[in-house]
Amino acid sequence: MFNTPYDVIVVGAGHAGAEAAAAAANMGSKTLLITMNLQNIAQMSCNPAMGGIAKGQIVREIDALGGYSGIVSDLSAIQFKMLNRSKGPAMWSPRVQSDRMMFAQAWRDRLEQTPNLDFYQEMVQDLIFDQDKIIGVVTSLGLKIYSKTVILTNGTFLNGLIHIGDKNFGGGRAGESASTGLTSSLIEKGFESGRMKTGTPPRVDGRSLNFDLMEEQPGDIDPVKFSYSPETSPLTKQRSCHITYTSEEVHDTLRGGFDRSPMFNGSIKSLGPRYCPSIEDKVNRFADKNRHQIFVEPEGWNTVEYYINGFSTSLPEDVQYEALKQVKGFEAVKFFRPGYAIEYDYFPPTQLTHSLQTKLVKGLFFAGQINGTTGYEEAGAQGLMAGINAHLYHKGDSPFMLKRNEAYIGVLIDDLITKGTEEPYRMFTSRAEYRTLLRQDNADIRLTPIGHELGLASEDRLKSVNKKNEQSALLKDFYETTSVLPEEANPFLEEKNSSPMRQSDKIVKIYSRPGITLEDMVKIKSVSEFIESNKIGTDAQEQVEVQIKYSGYIEKEKANADKLNRLESVSIPSSFDYNCLASLSHEAKEKLNKIKPQTISQASRISGIKPSDISVLLVKLGR
Repeated sequence: MFNTPYDVIVVGAGHAGAEAAAAAANMGSKTLLITMNLQNIAQMSCNPAMGGIAKGQIVREIDALGGYSGIVSDLSAIQFKMLNRSKGPAMWSPRVQSDRMMFAQAWRDRLEQTPNLDFYQEMVQDLIFDQDKIIGVVTSLGLKIYSKTVILTNGTFLNGLIHIGDKNFGGGRAGESASTGLTSSLIEKGFESGRMKTGTPPRVDGRSLNFDLMEEQPGDIDPVKFSYSPETSPLTKQRSCHITYTSEEVHDTLRGGFDRSPMFNGSIKSLGPRYCPSIEDKVNRFADKNRHQIFVEPEGWNTVEYYINGFSTSLPEDVQYEALKQVKGFEAVKFFRPGYAIEYDYFPPTQLTHSLQTKLVKGLFFAGQINGTTGYEEAGAQGLMAGINAHLYHKGDSPFMLKRNEAYIGVLIDDLITKGTEEPYRMFTSRAEYRTLLRQDNADIRLTPIGHELGLASEDRLKSVNKKNEQSALLKDFYETTSVLPEEANPFLEEKNSSPMRQSDKIVKIYSRPGITLEDMVKIKSVSEFIESNKIGTDAQEQVEVQIKYSGYIEKEKANADKLNRLESVSIPSSFDYNCLASLSHEAKEKLNKIKPQTISQASRISGIKPSDISVLLVKLGR
């Protein structure tokens, strides 16, 4: 059946697996996607949404490189919001509420239309090695399938154990069995593994809820969209979400079940995501808070099922039900299914290189929750990068890596590889030191030329970016070289309580004032005429606004990034002997030997490595 070896085998068809398979196949690799259930490709196991703070930037970056998460998000969106509009543009983050069924179907449709991609439904239980090289996989039926590379994207399925109160049973997701065998195969090969935990809230019947008692949360009045591709369009209609709150009464009911909670009775020993805690964890850790927000999110256009965001729990189902009934609007609630926690195996990501290839086995790549991350977006980004690099590896080409100043994806992977993680890693804007450069609005400018060079972003996408750059440069030059008279600008300056002009001045100086926006600029006749005559697009206009308003921050971050890149250029040989450096502390030697940083810059980011250690390395390397 599988007589010809594949170039790439992807194990697992979640968000990481889907992006990995699409990237490798689109670049020309003969690719096989193996999953335990072909009906659940790209399933939204937890909340039916994509994007959010920092995560939205990642989806935009995946899209700009030529991945599919942004397009699929647009095709299945039921609500769009740009978060953090009241803050600076570095913080603006797109988010869509998704139709869960449409999302998975849109992903499957795109994968089935992808040349070079085959599918197979079965469990992978073992790996085939040739010394320190991967050469294939073994399925639960004993079928051996050979490949030049293998990407493992097993999500929460590796020895998954589901907890609901004092009950637990094997499973990778509600209604699906766990994956067994792979962990022991990797441990035998010398890999280090650990356990992590995540959870999900109850799903309920929307017909049993009283939305009149909740706060409505509609989408944006003028929604935009995730993908830069012209094949998707902004929403013309949207579904609202709602907000309600827990209370002291709810908290008391929850506390009454703590003795039966696997979190508190010792059944669960692994760490869960700190920034997305369960409701019992929130009640326990924040005992001074008398209420917590609950987001009531529809699962799609035509379903009555609702996701209760903020009420993730592994308490007994009867405690979940009694507590939720006491939440305003939930008095008559009916459950579709209770919430649960799941423990699963992961492999500390310090065992990988920046290409997401393992250090121990050539041609073997890890992506997604197997690396200790949480979130669809983080998984999709890793899958895309692993798919690209698996293709480049078997072709004998250099790996593709993104720096911290180039993309949130670069920050994500560098954090994982350099620092590791002992709890599920989630991306935040605060993790990126160059977030003014890494905005959601310029992901196409930063990454589409790279995606086109890789063979993932189309020629039309590249032309669109070039046009945006040309229009932005043209408009910015106009603002910097054209003057405006006081009588034209003073009316809107007075409206904004900004000091009136006494003599004509360059438009850029007026635009750079606090509170002056694009809407004010187009009130200037010469500006509106220039935009109209040159057919300057809205995205180019907004790009120029950010460049003018935040020029100081942008230039400062560019200067800092240049310093970083100078250290990135100082490479450390893979055979470098840290033990010969007497000036290095025992801790520094231990960590440097474990991580094996590729550059001085990466070495400087390892936890516990001091500036004096970096100085010693620079001297030894002749710098």
